[in-house]
Amino acid sequence: MIYGAVRERGICVFDFEEEIKNLPEQPGVYLMHNSDGEIIYVGKAKVLKNRVTQYFRKNSNHTPKVLAMVAQVAYFEYIITDSEREALALECNLIKKHRPKYNILLKDDKQYRYIKVTINEPYPRVMVVHGTRNDGAKYYGPYMGKGTARNTMDIIRRLFKPPTCSRKFPRDIRKGRPCLNYHINACFAPCTGRVTKEEYRKVFFEICRFLEGKHEKLIKELTEEMKEASKDLLYEKAAACRDKINSIREISDRQKIVNTSHQTDTDVIAAVAEGDIAYIEVFFIRDGRVVGRENYRIENSRGSTKADIVTDFIKQFYDGAEMIPDEIIAGEEPEDAEETELIADRLRAMKGRKVTLTFPKRGEKVKLVAMVRMNAEKALSNHKLRILKEKEKSGVLEAMSDLLSLGKIPNRIEAYDISNIQGADNVGAMAVFEYGRPAKRKYRSFKIKTVEGADDYASMREVIYRRFRHGLDEEEAVAAGKLNIRDAKFLPYPDLILLDGGKGHVRAVTELMEMMDIDIPLYGMVKNDRHRTRALTGADGEVEVSPQSPVFKLVTHIQDEVHDAAISYFRKLHGKIDSELDKIPGIGEKRRTALLTKYGSIEAIRNAEVEELADVESMDLKAAENVYNYFRSNRQCSD
Repeated sequence: MIYGAVRERGICVFDFEEEIKNLPEQPGVYLMHNSDGEIIYVGKAKVLKNRVTQYFRKNSNHTPKVLAMVAQVAYFEYIITDSEREALALECNLIKKHRPKYNILLKDDKQYRYIKVTINEPYPRVMVVHGTRNDGAKYYGPYMGKGTARNTMDIIRRLFKPPTCSRKFPRDIRKGRPCLNYHINACFAPCTGRVTKEEYRKVFFEICRFLEGKHEKLIKELTEEMKEASKDLLYEKAAACRDKINSIREISDRQKIVNTSHQTDTDVIAAVAEGDIAYIEVFFIRDGRVVGRENYRIENSRGSTKADIVTDFIKQFYDGAEMIPDEIIAGEEPEDAEETELIADRLRAMKGRKVTLTFPKRGEKVKLVAMVRMNAEKALSNHKLRILKEKEKSGVLEAMSDLLSLGKIPNRIEAYDISNIQGADNVGAMAVFEYGRPAKRKYRSFKIKTVEGADDYASMREVIYRRFRHGLDEEEAVAAGKLNIRDAKFLPYPDLILLDGGKGHVRAVTELMEMMDIDIPLYGMVKNDRHRTRALTGADGEVEVSPQSPVFKLVTHIQDEVHDAAISYFRKLHGKIDSELDKIPGIGEKRRTALLTKYGSIEAIRNAEVEELADVESMDLKAAENVYNYFRSNRQCSD
């Protein structure tokens, strides 16, 4: 029996009974729409008439998920295809395009990465890239997911120590001092000029062999090199070869956990589900070695069996994939045997050769699936833990909103601090907290330009002014289409501003924000005599915060973060000043501090006359002349 309900689609009436009668008995894809015209489900069918009719039969043995979907269907459409295989391909494309509410959705889109070795260049480089190009370089991959490629690159850097800096060779050989990587033995430092072109290229040929899985061949060559070095009494070189051999053997042994005689390219898939969320773990096995693994979050899985989840994952994950393995081992077998054969047939067509779908019931492959499933369970567990932490953070932000009567949740909080040494070289820092967590990539630093001496109020005003001036400029650029909002550095604006300071800071910045017509809640983070967080202060006075409350802990965290950011930037900048003054004969720590205290910046010292410099505490005429002559000679060189 077919439901005879009549539902409206705009001004047209959609008669389900009549439309179902007219459905063709051919393969194709059907699209279910709700009353707003949104596509809420996409499916494929061997026979459209039979499949679609099943949804609207009374007393059908539907799952709660299907019943909920059918209740929202206002009308449906269908597309006829020549075969069920074409229907499967079209179904995958439409799900990707429309991401329907009731389809099982792969949350994390696969991104294929390759490791590129520019062996075609005189001085090769190695890097992670998206996709391949016909440019003469060697590409290794694809690596599914960012973690696999990154981990492989980490191993390469640890074993072979290739340069990772921006220097160009041979142009930059013997130009400048080696960077930190050389001093911590993380680079073989061709910039020093101690490495010949042949030696440089040899390292990258070794990297290629490693990526090609030719571990035994590489070990054999390194062993010969180690023996030759020992014979020539080059013990340091021999030790380096020995360490490299041991590391490669360790990596090779760790990867050899799959006992298979065929040594085929294999992906192993297992799923776990709970509520609306499911996680799928995939192990990528190449030549009998696990070369990588990734987990994928699946949405809209409530009411779906793990077999359904795995089946839909395989269809979406390998659709249009650059790399399809010879065998896919999965822990959950689809209930429909024809569906399994259809998927395998389509994968064969895409790959151009046989692809096997295996659902083991016993033996080593069952153990392998169990190991992969255990990793999927860990991923789901981590996800649940993140959700709990987010709820906890959300509760803290709600409590902060109530405490300060903000009227909204402060999802983005910006904090500001000023740092200097006796008024010299003022800097400001902006720390950003999003949803209760520090967003370190969005921190910003400011070198104070308009304030001389230790004037924290004026320095804070300059920082706030520049921050919002940048924000206004970016708003205009976004509106004009000159800037993508995702590339903006000072947008969006915060829901709450916290200053590392008291009522004086708040008063000074409030006046500025009123002049700029900016209406954002503003509070100062007041400290006690031991320089620890004590309270918040606003335009209406102090707000007491219980030291035992989560809000107090969050404010303390924010205050510590912005203080550390300001100190770090100051030290970075001050280190440059120190190194400049340290080059001058007769200027030690005492005189350096006295000069900075007196003049406040390196630029002011540069512009001072000899008599003025000599008048500084602890300075004498000779030291003053040294400073004066140093900056004048350097200025002439730069001119």
